[in-house]
Amino acid sequence: MADRTSGIDPADVERVRTLAEAARAASRRLALLSRAEKDAALRTLADALDAATDDIVAANERDLARGRESGMPAGLQDRLRLDPPRVAAVAQALRDIATLPDPVGEIVRGSTLANGLQIRQVRVPMGVVGMIYEARPNVTVDAAGLGLKSGNAVILRGGSAAAETNRATVDVLRSSLAAQGLPPDTVALLEGGHGAVRALMTARGLVDLLIPRGGASLIQTVVTESTVPVIETGVGNCHVFVDTAADLDKALAIAVNSKTHRPSVCNAAESLLVHRDVADEFLPKVLAELSGAGVALHTDARSGVAADVAGVPHEGATDEDYATEYLALEMSVRVVDTLDEALEHIRRFGSGHTEAIVTEDRAAARRFTAEVDAAAVMVNASTRFTDGGEFGFGAEIGISTQKLHARGPMALPELTTTKWVVEGDGQVRV
Repeated sequence: MADRTSGIDPADVERVRTLAEAARAASRRLALLSRAEKDAALRTLADALDAATDDIVAANERDLARGRESGMPAGLQDRLRLDPPRVAAVAQALRDIATLPDPVGEIVRGSTLANGLQIRQVRVPMGVVGMIYEARPNVTVDAAGLGLKSGNAVILRGGSAAAETNRATVDVLRSSLAAQGLPPDTVALLEGGHGAVRALMTARGLVDLLIPRGGASLIQTVVTESTVPVIETGVGNCHVFVDTAADLDKALAIAVNSKTHRPSVCNAAESLLVHRDVADEFLPKVLAELSGAGVALHTDARSGVAADVAGVPHEGATDEDYATEYLALEMSVRVVDTLDEALEHIRRFGSGHTEAIVTEDRAAARRFTAEVDAAAVMVNASTRFTDGGEFGFGAEIGISTQKLHARGPMALPELTTTKWVVEGDGQVRV
């Protein structure tokens, strides 16, 4: 097997090794903390972030200024931005995590065998978790908080666009941990270029799990090049399908909210599918409202006619448009003849993240939920609800679109593994 560390600067390999060994030592300490100790630490970290709001916002403004100078798209600037209310929100997320049940020590299943052996499967921390992510500085805090609560140390590699913000935030977290008598290496920031990232991806045996969050290119690079086990978080090419039996008032609200509520995130809808039976009535209304909200429309021939009726600008949609995760105020629109055609479109272009149907027909809803292969399927609800916080999980570490171990919003349980504990009284196997 080829050595995937070949070509990596030995200094980068050593930097990752040093961070990972320190994180491993910290994780052993974290694994022994009680829930009360972890919850108190989380609340203190939140207070520290609140107290450092001015410093964090100032660092973030330096990142934003650099982004504007380099022509960063507006959607990415929105992901990057941390103003005082957003700092308060990420601090509150730590307090919310403190209220959640501790997964460590939970007995998943157990039994007493005929020979008297008592066996139980118990949740335990992963150990050292690496995060590679782009311009989402809130991920820095979410990962640190979820890692601490689940007994894991985290090594964070944020994107260069958020370098100043991440550095300031991690400094606050590490200082607070040290002041509490906890290992500051519970949270570590990996700096450096692509060599450092490759060293993290190939640190098998030092890092137990790697989670990428970002665009398709980043995720595929991590999935294909890592020797460390990876949980794949996928892109969000999400659809809203308005069925022939839809309540069109609900459909209007859901379609517009799914696209415009926060277009730069992975659970925003990128495509609107409308059944032909309701297209003439529904499309002029929804296209006018979407266009009025600043959405650039990519239409097929039939929805293009409706756009003309509504008097809104549009351009023809291509297969590339249907396959695109815009992360911006853009949306593709298509009229379909049947539910089967909608399902086929989603199978071809969907990314397995979130798909929504608007219908009052229970049979159609059941077919949609049964046949759509996605981490989350919505019936008469916005795609924007696919979120750990909205699901009541607290802050999430990411949304997995894979099918092993974790799928959908990942929170505390997904950051644990299990081990079997077997207790006997002298039994031997015969």
